[in-house]
Amino acid sequence: MKITFHGAARTTTGSMHLLEIEGKKVLLDCGLYQGRRKEAFERNRNLPFDARKIDACVLSHAHIDHSGNLPSLVRSGFSGPIYATGATGALCEIMLMDSAYLQVKDVEYVNKKRRRQNKNPFEPLYDAEDAGDALKLFSPVPYESPLEVVDGLKVTFHDAGHILGACSVELEFQTGNMSRRMLFTGDMGRKNMPILRDPVIVRGAEYLITESTYGDRLHPVEDDVKEKLENLSKKIQRRGSRLVIPAFSVGRTQQLLYFFHELYREGRLGDIPVYVDSPLSTKATRVYENHRECYDRDMLLHLIDDNNPFALKHVTYVTQTDQSKALNDMSGPVIIISASGMCEGGRILHHLKNTVEDENNIVLIVGYQAEHTLGRRLVHKESPVKIFGEQYELRAEVENIQALSAHADRDEMLEYFGEMGPEVDCAFVVHGDPDQQEPFANALRSLGAKKVVIPDQGQSFEL
Repeated sequence: MKITFHGAARTTTGSMHLLEIEGKKVLLDCGLYQGRRKEAFERNRNLPFDARKIDACVLSHAHIDHSGNLPSLVRSGFSGPIYATGATGALCEIMLMDSAYLQVKDVEYVNKKRRRQNKNPFEPLYDAEDAGDALKLFSPVPYESPLEVVDGLKVTFHDAGHILGACSVELEFQTGNMSRRMLFTGDMGRKNMPILRDPVIVRGAEYLITESTYGDRLHPVEDDVKEKLENLSKKIQRRGSRLVIPAFSVGRTQQLLYFFHELYREGRLGDIPVYVDSPLSTKATRVYENHRECYDRDMLLHLIDDNNPFALKHVTYVTQTDQSKALNDMSGPVIIISASGMCEGGRILHHLKNTVEDENNIVLIVGYQAEHTLGRRLVHKESPVKIFGEQYELRAEVENIQALSAHADRDEMLEYFGEMGPEVDCAFVVHGDPDQQEPFANALRSLGAKKVVIPDQGQSFEL
C-alpha cells in the first residue's frame, strides 16, 4: 500500500491522506486548510489529485479541518461513498452547510471592497449545492463494525473521545501473503472529559498515523477549569462588563455549557446570563442531545436525574441576526459564546470588534489556535489586531484555558501508545506544528517505535 500526505503535514490543518492499494484509492479525511486567506484558498481549491479517481473517503470526525473540503472534492468529480459514524454524519449535515454559507458570505463581504478598488471579485470555494451533493454520499458505519471499503482494505471505527462521533480508524490490508494493520488516530481525545466516552485502545498495529497538536505540551488539570470560569465571571460581574469566548461550535461549546451548568447548580455563577450566539452551535447542541449513544456514564446519570446541561434557564441560544447584533448593545455582566473557534469567521468577529478596545472586557481563549489566525494573535496579545480589514487596539484582558482542549496532550498520547504497544514498524507524525512534532517524534522513538517520520506536504511512502 502507498500513502501520500496531502494535508496536515507539518501543520495542524487540512487533514488529508491518500491511500493507494491494488489500483484503488481511498482518502483519509478531506479537511479545509486554514491560514493566510490567499494561500488557504489556493490549497483548498486546487486538489493535488484527480478527485474522479478516488474510490472512497473515510472520515475520522466532523471538525472542518478534517471534513470541510468534502464539497470541493465532490465539486471536482468525486462520487464515491463517504464512510463515517452516524453522529459524524449528523454533525456534517449542519457543519458543511454552515461552512458553505460562510464561504459565500465572506467572499461577498470581501468583494464589496474589491469592487470599490476596481479589482476582480473572488468566487467562493464552494456553495450550499456543493455541500448538499457531498452530504448525499455519506454512508454511516457503527463503531466496532469492520467494513471492506475497497477490495483488500478493511476499516474499523473505534471511539476516539474527541468530539461526538469522532473515531480512530483501524485499517487492515494485505501485503503479499501478510495481513498488516495501521491505526489512524484522527484527533485523539482524552480520558475523563465531560460528556463523551474515553478513547478506545487499539492494540497491535504495525503502522501508525498520529496527530501531534500537543506533542510537547501538557494541559492543566481539569479541576482548574470551573474555578477559572467562576473567577472570570465574578470579575465581569464586578466590572459590569462582558466575557467573550470564541469556541468551536462542536465540542468546545458543549463542554463550556456543561461546566457552566455545574457552576449554576453549585450556586457559583449567580444570575449572569449566557448567550450561545451561533446558529451552528445551537444545531450542534441538538445533535449532541440526539446521539446519547456516545455519552459516558456521568453524562447519562445527569440525564437520569433530569439535569440536562444543554437546557439551562440562564442560557439563551441566539439564532437570528438582529438578536446577535443586539448583544453588542447589552450592558454587562454578560457571557457570550460564539464561533468560530479560531476567530477566522462568523459572528465572533463582530463581538470581538465591539469588545477588544475596552479594558474592562475579557476575551477567553479555550482551544488551540493555528498559526496566522486572529485567535493566535489574540493569544500572543498582539496589538492592534485586524478585524474585517480594520485595525483595533487590543485593550481587553485576554485569558486562556487549555484544560478544555479535546486533544490529548503529550503525556496522554504517550500513555495511549504505551498501552497500545508502541513497537510499530513506522509511525507518521502529522497534524502538528513543527515545534510540537519533533519532540513528539523523539518520544515515540523512546517508546519503541522502530521508525518515526514527519512527512512533508505531498510526500509518499510504500508500506
